[in-house]
Amino acid sequence: MPALHKGYNSKLLRAVEQTVTTYGMLKPGDSVVVGVSGGPDSVALFHVLLTLVSRFSLRLKVAHLNHCLRQNNSDKDAEFVASLAGRFDIPCYIQKSDVRKYQLEHKLSLEEAARRVRHTFLNKVAEKNRFNKIALGHHFDDNAELVLMNLFRGSGPLGISGIPPVRDGKIIRPLIQSNRSEIIDFLDKNGLKYISDTSNRDTRFLRNRIRHDLIPLLKTSYNPKISQSLNRLASIIRSEEEWIEDVIHPLFEKASVSIQDGQIALSVSILNGVHVAAQRRIIRKAISKIKGDLRRISFTHIDSAIDLVEYGPTYGNIDLPDCIRIQRKGDVLVFSREKNRLRNMDVKSGRSELLAFEYIIAKPEPIFIKEFSAHIKFTEMGIENLPDLCGSGQNTGFFDRDALSFPLVLRNFRHGDRFTPLGMTGTQKIKKFFIDKKVPRKERIKCPILLCRGKIIWVAGYRIDESVKVKPSTKNVLKVELSLA
Repeated sequence: MPALHKGYNSKLLRAVEQTVTTYGMLKPGDSVVVGVSGGPDSVALFHVLLTLVSRFSLRLKVAHLNHCLRQNNSDKDAEFVASLAGRFDIPCYIQKSDVRKYQLEHKLSLEEAARRVRHTFLNKVAEKNRFNKIALGHHFDDNAELVLMNLFRGSGPLGISGIPPVRDGKIIRPLIQSNRSEIIDFLDKNGLKYISDTSNRDTRFLRNRIRHDLIPLLKTSYNPKISQSLNRLASIIRSEEEWIEDVIHPLFEKASVSIQDGQIALSVSILNGVHVAAQRRIIRKAISKIKGDLRRISFTHIDSAIDLVEYGPTYGNIDLPDCIRIQRKGDVLVFSREKNRLRNMDVKSGRSELLAFEYIIAKPEPIFIKEFSAHIKFTEMGIENLPDLCGSGQNTGFFDRDALSFPLVLRNFRHGDRFTPLGMTGTQKIKKFFIDKKVPRKERIKCPILLCRGKIIWVAGYRIDESVKVKPSTKNVLKVELSLA
C-alpha cells in the first residue's frame, strides 16, 4: 500500500486523532470495516482513516450498501464508492438490498428498515472477513439532531444520551467530535470528491426539518452554540447512564429468579419493593437481554409491564414488538422471545392480556393497528367541505388542521394521562374520564390515544381535546376515522 496523504493538514485530522485517543477507538493491528455511502461524512471518514493506517498498522475494507431507494442514483453511488476504494487499493464489498421491500414485510418506518438492513450488512462483512471494528461517519451535528429528535419523541435518558462514540467495543465513530463544516472544509481544501444526496434536503422528514429549519432558528434566536449544548447534555446523560447501570445491576441480580434458555424470570414482590424508576430500568434490562436491544420498545411498553406488576391480574400477558412476551405468573414476571409473531387472543382460562402499542405517524396516511385489528384513516379538507359534525359518530374526529403538525403519535392509554375534553376548560385525568363514561378496564388499554407534540388531542371513539376543535376561524380540517374490525 502506498504512503497515504502525508500532505493533509487540517483541524479535522487533529480532532479525529484526539477523539481516537480519548475513547481508545483503535489499537495497533486493528482491522476496520469502513461504512462508506459516498456522502461527505463517510468519504471524509475514509480519507481520515487512511492517514492513520501507518500509525496503527490498520487493515481497512470499504463496505457499501446499495439501498435501491434512488433508482439509477443508487447504482451511481455504488460505482463511486468502488472507484474511491480502488484508487487506494482498499478492498471494497458492495451489496444490493431492497430496503423498501424489507420495510413493508416487517412493517417498519423506512429509516428503521434501512438502519436494520445496513447494521446486518456491516456486521456480516466484519464477521466474514474477521474484522474487529466497524467505523461509521456520524459526527457532532448528527448527535445534536438526534438528541432533539429523541426529545420530540418522548425518549428517556438513553435516547437523550445520543450517539455513543464507541458501542460494544466494536462500532467506532471517529468523527463524533467534529462538526459538519469542518468535514466539508477538509474535503474542499484537499479537493476530495463526494456525492450530495438531494433527499437530505427534503423537509418532509423530521430529521431534515430539524437540520435545516429548527437548529438554524435556535442558533440565531436562542443559542448560537446550541449544537455544543446538546452534545454536552448527551455526554452528561451518557456518563450518568453508565453510573446508574452500575447501581441497577445488583438490583436486577437480586430480582432475577432465573435466567436460562432465552427466558428471564423476575420476582414481582422484589420489583414492588423498589422505586418505580428502578422498576423501569430493571424491566428494560430484562427486555434488552432477551431481545438484544431496546429498539421499538417505548415508555408505553415499560409502563404496561409495571401495570402488570402493580395492578394486573395474577396471571396475564403483555405482547411487545419483535415477538417479546411478558407473562405474570403469580409472583414471577417472565420475559421470553416467542418464535412466531404475537397477537392478542382470548384466553379461555380467563387470564387477561394487556396490549402496548405506539405508532409514529409521519404524514396523513392510513395505518393499521395490528394489536387489535383497527384502522385509522386521515383526510385533509377545506372548511367548505366539512360535513355535519353531529351525524359523524364518535369514531370520527374533526380537528383544526392548522393547530396540528406531523408527526403525530398514536398509542394506548397510560396512567396519568390528562386532556381537556371538548367543551371543558380544565384538564381531566383520562382514567377519571373512562370511569365517568363507564368504560370497562379491558377496553381502556385498547383505546387509541392520539397526540400532537406530546399533547393528547383525541381519546379515539370518545372525545377530542378542546385546543384542537374546529372553530369559526378554522380554514383547514383534518378528519380522523377509527374503524374497528
